Amino acid sequence: MRSGFVALVGRPNAGKSTLLNALLEQKVAIISPKPQTTRNQIRGIRTDEDSQIIFVDTPGIHKPQHELGTQMNKEAFAAVSGVDCIYLIVDASVPFGTGDEFVLNIVKDKKLPVFCILNKTDLMSKDQVLDCLMAWNKRADFKEIFPISAKENKNVKELIEVTKNYLEDGIQYYPSNQVCDYPEQFIISEIIREKVLYLTDEEIPHSVAVVIERMGRKKGKLLVNALILVERDSQKGIIIGKQGSMIKEIGTQARKDIEGILGETIYLECFVRVEKDWRNKKSKLQQLGYIPIEVDDE
Repeated sequence: MRSGFVALVGRPNAGKSTLLNALLEQKVAIISPKPQTTRNQIRGIRTDEDSQIIFVDTPGIHKPQHELGTQMNKEAFAAVSGVDCIYLIVDASVPFGTGDEFVLNIVKDKKLPVFCILNKTDLMSKDQVLDCLMAWNKRADFKEIFPISAKENKNVKELIEVTKNYLEDGIQYYPSNQVCDYPEQFIISEIIREKVLYLTDEEIPHSVAVVIERMGRKKGKLLVNALILVERDSQKGIIIGKQGSMIKEIGTQARKDIEGILGETIYLECFVRVEKDWRNKKSKLQQLGYIPIEVDDE
């Protein structure tokens, strides 16, 4: 069996999480049209008769504006080490910019196979795709260049088959039926955060986090209490909505997705709390899992 790890890296909103879900043929990473949706490395596992590929989705690499952004970049940089192959995911529908050049310089000097994945070709004409492919071919010595549409699942299966050629014969790291290596709490908190991103205004996305405060089972149902953190009172009001309408809709949509992923009935309660400037507080970022907790060697 061929097996190995593939890192998905790129700028925010390049479509990395959408591609991960397409590669796995099911949802394990949250997606939204707003940048910097992914904050942690997310490992998705694809197993078939002759291979197991562990895809590592990463936060979009960007110029950080706060401590959270700095930690997100560190997550992405770390993912490039210890893998067998790198997918550089590019939003091919927008012009090449300084952000693309920054990410390209990070990956092109790695002594690893690098695939240039030209995503969002569904938004382009055939001539535009060809011009983009030729331009990227001149920018680095890529092992492969793949024009794809992760949203429409175009060329994704072909990408998987070619990737197998770059992996060595090895062990099976995970059971065949496992598609993600994160616990239920992480999955549930991410789905709730996704619904907040989709349903609320531009003021909200980067200043929200979700903490699962309590989980348990009763009469065949999974009971979940989730805390949504924001930085300002005005944001709390937006998430709660008029007479609680917004938080009710967030909970309803999240519950449906969570039940679909976990395959069981859940009872979900969501609350909102203001935690001023939490994105710059290392202690809070550690509590939320964005920074590893430091342990003294003594």
